[in-house]
Amino acid sequence: MTLEIILQVILLGVALSMDAFAVAVTDGLTYVDINKRKSFFVAGVFGFMQALMPLIGYWLVELIQIIVGQAGGEKAGEIMAIVVTWIAFALLMFIGGKMLFDGIKNFKTPAEEKQPKKFSVKEVLIFGLATAIDALGTGVALHAGTLSNNGTIFLHAAIIMCCTFIISLIGLFLGNKIEKLFKGKYEITQIIGGIILLLLGVWIVLSHYFGI
Repeated sequence: MTLEIILQVILLGVALSMDAFAVAVTDGLTYVDINKRKSFFVAGVFGFMQALMPLIGYWLVELIQIIVGQAGGEKAGEIMAIVVTWIAFALLMFIGGKMLFDGIKNFKTPAEEKQPKKFSVKEVLIFGLATAIDALGTGVALHAGTLSNNGTIFLHAAIIMCCTFIISLIGLFLGNKIEKLFKGKYEITQIIGGIILLLLGVWIVLSHYFGI
C-alpha cells in the first residue's frame, strides 16, 4: 500500500467524520455534564461506528457477489446505499426534531423547573449509528473501486476510525466551549443542537443524490 493511497484514505476518513463532527458539537453543546471520560466515550463510539459501517458494506457486497455474481452484488450495493441514506435521514429528523421541540417547549417553562440535558449512553449510541450508517455506502464504493481490497480494507477502516475519533473530540471541545457562553440557557442550546441535526439529515440526502 503506497503513501498516496494512505493519504487518500485519510482524506476519506476526514470527509466521513464531518457528520460525526457536527453531532459531536451538538453533544458538547447540549450535555451539561460532559467531562473528559465521557468525551472519549463519545468519540470512541463515533470512531468505531464510522469504521464498522464501511466494513459491513464492503463485506456484504463481497458475500452477495460470491452468491449471485458481480452484477447482483453491484445492484445490491446501489439499493443498500439508497436505503441507508433514508434510514440516517429518518433517525436525524426524529432526534433533531425532538430536541428542537423540547428546546422550544422549555422557553415556556419557569426557570426553576428547567432541566438541563444530561449525558445519555443510549442517545450517544443512536447518534453514532445515525451518523455512520450512510458509510455503508462508502464500503460499497470501496469494494467497487481500486482504493481497497480484501487485504487492506481493515487497515483503511482503522485509519477512518482514528480520523473520526480525533475530529469528534475537537467537535465536543468546541461544543462545550459554546455551551458555556449561554450560561444556563439550556433551551437555546437544545434548539441549536436540534437545528444542526435536522440540517445534517437534509445534507445526507442531498449529498447522496446530488453529490454535494
